Amino acid sequence: MPPGSLQENAPVPQLYGKSMTRGEVAAHAGSLSQFAGVRLMTLGDGVERGLRMLEFRTGSGLRFTVLVDRAMDIAEVEHKGRAIGWHSAAGFRHPGLHDAEGEGGFAWARSFSGFLVTCGLDHILGPEVVSTESYNYPGRKTASHGLHGRVSAIPARLTGYGEAWDGDACVLWAEGVVSQATVFGENLVLYRRIEADVGGDEIRLSDRVVNEGFLKTPHMMFYHINIGHPVLEEGARYLAPIKEVVWAAHEGRYRAQEVGYQRAPAPSNGFAEQVWQHEMGANPVGEVPVALVNDRIGLGIEVTTQKEQFPCAYQWQYYQSGAYVMGIEPSTHHVLGNQAARDRGEMIWLGPQEARQYQTRFKVLDGAAQIAKSEAAIRAIAAQPDEDFPIPSGQFPHLSGR
Repeated sequence: MPPGSLQENAPVPQLYGKSMTRGEVAAHAGSLSQFAGVRLMTLGDGVERGLRMLEFRTGSGLRFTVLVDRAMDIAEVEHKGRAIGWHSAAGFRHPGLHDAEGEGGFAWARSFSGFLVTCGLDHILGPEVVSTESYNYPGRKTASHGLHGRVSAIPARLTGYGEAWDGDACVLWAEGVVSQATVFGENLVLYRRIEADVGGDEIRLSDRVVNEGFLKTPHMMFYHINIGHPVLEEGARYLAPIKEVVWAAHEGRYRAQEVGYQRAPAPSNGFAEQVWQHEMGANPVGEVPVALVNDRIGLGIEVTTQKEQFPCAYQWQYYQSGAYVMGIEPSTHHVLGNQAARDRGEMIWLGPQEARQYQTRFKVLDGAAQIAKSEAAIRAIAAQPDEDFPIPSGQFPHLSGR
């Protein structure tokens, strides 16, 4: 198994209803790629032209793709031919076509698509102008940040990928380095590793963000995890260990649209986005599992993060026809934004060579039994509110920052 693996005791592959040793896999085909593997390809047309992409197939029916030239974010996720990840009309746009500074900071939306879009590394949420005093350059007093920061449009340096056997277990893996840097500003580097077991239904993501510069640098981060049809459809349920609903954007609008936080409606025209911030509980080992499930087709996706790493959690609902999506969004900071994090003493300030680690798991829930098991584990942590429109407390717990 390659250095840095996220799974010390990977399971023997379960392929087509039985356990298969490495020798048995080899005996049944000339190459593992018949069943599973990772391969690098380059997209060739339209706004995607020239974009490098890794395709993972685990042999269980789980297939997902990683956009090497888009911060190694995850584009497509599907299971047994059923889509889980969301695609927008914008497509998987080549970063060379991206205008990070355009449209008053909202040009980010022209490149917004896929299952996982990373937001950061020094700014998240809406456009803002903030001080750059920490960079000690008199000619630049402020930085102008667009929606959700810059990192998702930066190509990675692909440092490795492939299949690694450890005895009879096999892990599919990829690693890359994403550098968000400028003169007179930040020098933040994201080291990303993605894994999946042959025969498995889980994706493991490990991120390490390092200040490779020599000046104190702000750090903020969240994951825009976007789930679409068929997991998302009328009646799909959001499951989370919600201890308290902290905030709701445009709260009055929610009742007018008759859409609460628990169940998804059908797509509709004229739907205005809804965003919640929930205060989540964690299990005894500090994990926060959140899921979206579709009982009708017996399919769901569970996202598990570490409370210490992502103390905040948003839920994004955009049920507009033609852009039908729900987002599970773990975050380092409250929805209050960049300046508020500074004012409240909650900004993460990384000194030279200081780092933050993030480990996340994405697990496919295939069938009613797996959905029930996930729901029971979530409810054992905290019982989410029964009402569709819980009144937000407006109380944002203090975050430690450093």
